Amino acid sequence: MLSVEKAIAELLQNCRVLAEPVPTRLGQALGRVLAQDITAGIDVPPADNSAMDGYAFRHAEWPGLERILPLSQRIPAGLRPPALTPGTAARIFTGAEVPEGADTVVMQEHCRAVGEGVVIEKCPLEGANIRRLGQDIRCGQQVLARGRRLEPQTLGLVASLGIAEFDTFRPLRVAVISNGSELVEPGEAVKPGQIYNSNRYMLSGLVRRWGFELCDYGIAPDDPFAIRDLLARAAAETDVILSSGGVSVGEEDHIKDVVEDLGSIDLWKVAIKPGKPFAFGRVGKTPFLGLPGNPSSVLVTALIIARPYLMTCQGLGNAAVVPVRKRAMFSSRGGPRQVYLRAKSVADGVECHPRQSSGVLMSTVWGDGLVVQAPGQDIAEGDEVDFIPYALLA
Repeated sequence: MLSVEKAIAELLQNCRVLAEPVPTRLGQALGRVLAQDITAGIDVPPADNSAMDGYAFRHAEWPGLERILPLSQRIPAGLRPPALTPGTAARIFTGAEVPEGADTVVMQEHCRAVGEGVVIEKCPLEGANIRRLGQDIRCGQQVLARGRRLEPQTLGLVASLGIAEFDTFRPLRVAVISNGSELVEPGEAVKPGQIYNSNRYMLSGLVRRWGFELCDYGIAPDDPFAIRDLLARAAAETDVILSSGGVSVGEEDHIKDVVEDLGSIDLWKVAIKPGKPFAFGRVGKTPFLGLPGNPSSVLVTALIIARPYLMTCQGLGNAAVVPVRKRAMFSSRGGPRQVYLRAKSVADGVECHPRQSSGVLMSTVWGDGLVVQAPGQDIAEGDEVDFIPYALLA
């Protein structure tokens, strides 16, 4: 069995971006991955402007306490003011351009209006309360790199540059297939020996949350001919195939054999718990990720192994996550595989769900992340452990 780290490295070694760049309007770009660098064509801000409501003046011309500076103009935001008349002050508002000749803004709370003038009762330091031209971004500066996921704040940054359209990678088309004749859709009657299909909705939810285009191919029965037809169709219509179940060693586990017949299996069995029977290969030229069938195994292998591969195919520059360190409120004996314990972050550290069976899906909802237990590592209560919040894997 391959270690988790080596399995991910092998997947990423020959991985390439499968989604092509497409022109995208700013308002439709949330969650997309940049397919180009973004470079500023302007300075931000484009001119010196006031950081608050107050009065702009030349610091060297402050007449002193209880002395009046006459007002020569009023400057609202959105207008370019004329130069400041020497020996005067200008009423100015937040965001308004500072007039030529002024070098300081005093906040209105430190001033007293007197007729057509103002008394500065507390003089600030020279240059105070002015946001300088280009202090945020300079013209010609690269502000975002290709491969960056666009978040609300990055969209705001692009908007501040006046850029309305740019290239992003189109959403990856991901096929989701649930394997198993025992599976029944929610809402249908369950016969003896059947179970409801939870994996379909869990994987479909992950695919959507990750920003991909979901191509749901439903349930594949334990029939090699039906599986062959379904995989061939998915390979022709999508970028990557993501399946659950059918990749173990049972006589009714046909997915792995069919994939080998249609293409290749390049990786099988990973030293991960839950989720050892993980397979990677190709159906024709289309990448295939075969996850186990037990629901907790599906979630763990999807988050830990499938996610970085899919994100790289989407064009994301760095899909790695950095665990946070937490104090264990539990103990756990180590084994030969790397274990991902369903856990919950609490005030004093992290708790572990008492039932860690691969079939216990409730444990994934009870908690908010995974504790990483390395092969052979025993965890004692009070030890520092690596914890990966689900939020980092979104």
